[in-house]
Amino acid sequence: MPRNDEFLLRLREANPIETVMGNYVNLVRRGRNYVCNCPFHSEKTPSCYIYLGADPHFYCFGCGAGGDVITFIMKMENLTFTEAVNFLAQRAGLEVPHKDPKEAARARLKTRIYEMNRLAANFYYKNLVSGPDKSGLKYFADRKLTPATIKKYGLGFAPNSWNSLTDYLRSKGYTDDEIVAGWLGGSKNGRVFDMFRNRVMFPIVDTRGNIIGFGGRVLDDSKPKYLNTGDTPVFYKGSNLFSLNFAKNSNTKRMILCEGYMDVIAVNQAGFENVVATLGTAITPEQARLMSHYAEEIIIAYDSDGAGQKATRKAINHFEDVGLRTKIIHMEGAKDPDEFIKKFGPNRFRILLDGSDDANAYLLAKCEEGLDLATDAGKVEVLKRAANVLAAIESPLEREVYISRTSKRTGIDVQVLKNHIDQMLRARKKNLKKSEWRNITSAAYQKDPINPESALHRKESRAEETIICYLLRHPDDAQRMAKEAPPEIFLTPFNKKVYTALLDRMSGGDRFSLSLLADEFSPDEMGRISGIDAKNREFTIDSTVAADCVKVLKEYKSPAGDQLSDEDLSDLFRSKISK
Repeated sequence: MPRNDEFLLRLREANPIETVMGNYVNLVRRGRNYVCNCPFHSEKTPSCYIYLGADPHFYCFGCGAGGDVITFIMKMENLTFTEAVNFLAQRAGLEVPHKDPKEAARARLKTRIYEMNRLAANFYYKNLVSGPDKSGLKYFADRKLTPATIKKYGLGFAPNSWNSLTDYLRSKGYTDDEIVAGWLGGSKNGRVFDMFRNRVMFPIVDTRGNIIGFGGRVLDDSKPKYLNTGDTPVFYKGSNLFSLNFAKNSNTKRMILCEGYMDVIAVNQAGFENVVATLGTAITPEQARLMSHYAEEIIIAYDSDGAGQKATRKAINHFEDVGLRTKIIHMEGAKDPDEFIKKFGPNRFRILLDGSDDANAYLLAKCEEGLDLATDAGKVEVLKRAANVLAAIESPLEREVYISRTSKRTGIDVQVLKNHIDQMLRARKKNLKKSEWRNITSAAYQKDPINPESALHRKESRAEETIICYLLRHPDDAQRMAKEAPPEIFLTPFNKKVYTALLDRMSGGDRFSLSLLADEFSPDEMGRISGIDAKNREFTIDSTVAADCVKVLKEYKSPAGDQLSDEDLSDLFRSKISK
């Protein structure tokens, strides 16, 4: 979109970054600023900082994500710059003054897909409740769903037809290209056909209430049994969850994770609003982070078959990575939550939830599968398996509790078991240090993806970043800096581009904000710019320091000798680590 600095400043002020980010993550006050677990990578300890000064922005010291409120929305909602501006403008009740034609076309396609999905959901629902084919309604009735639940979830039925939906959407003015782009239709040999046929339909709704896709289940032996919307401009199944639009409003910090749509709906109908499911795939790190925005504890209620138990173990790892407490329910007499509730009722299911095992107890119990603890061989094998689980428990207090339990269970002296675990932990710590050293030394020889030329000009690149940091803190000094340090003296293209953009935005004497750069730099580049400021916050960078850095750049003569030798690099990193 065309630049409009005044509007971007108004947009930033109308969307305080701490308020916007607070809708996605739990913010903790730290002095004048905030910290939170980064929503863009898995972590247990907060490394993402929100700085509230004259130019509010965020930066994650763990993954390097950063920028202003526009950048945050671009990354969080997977939007382009223009789409993020429109998103925030709508949130604040502002009207966007100009729109880029290409961006406007992309935004229009997204809007059209949302509209088509809403029409398709209504089409499927009406076909379910009043269409001539009652097989879909019979399926839901046999699964004991009430009319209120069917309406709440907008469940539907896709008729056994190749063109009923596509003809309907055409009659509403949508083109074949739009229908295919929304994954409501497929195309073969120039002919467009309905993607979902003879299936009961489950609309997938995002946290803003938009219908972003569908899941469809066959009523016969056709394959695949479940068909989910593929990737579209508004939908990616690896970063969304079924029924999160309801679960996010639950008044509990506990969330139940089920395996399928019907399990979720049955649990919700039984009175548990805080339930979700993945969309036909194993849980992803993105989905785990998404759940961490709304919950502190996850109860995994997967099927009791082999596939469900395998998925449970994988899910435990993802939840551990984002710092979520994890529990697992053990269902006896039923293969899944839907069957359990039908057989034993909601109250027994609530008792099951409250009595669920934590992840460590579950994993330790699994260590005994297929083994005879009455034999020495069985005890040795279970201890080998259990030792790996025990060594992975981070909390020393919690680890002690489970070491004691395992000792009693196996009859092994508790001190012997504890000594073995301590030995494993020391070995792991040593290996971790070796791995960190390899990562540090290898990183020294790798090109920086944002500013690759910095590897050739380490000293000068650091001087450039210091000048940029000075300018970010003293925008009123831009005109003087432009004369004393013209962009031509910068050696690395990225830093030069940043410096030039800063001078351009600051030279008019108007207010400056990182938001004025968001249309020119990618989210990753905005993260780097934010990092330049964040990593230097403890240092005083005044005009004298800036002048010294300008001198470094002006005195640069030849590339010879500005690269450290392999031996010098190793000595440098060893000295830093030893400190």
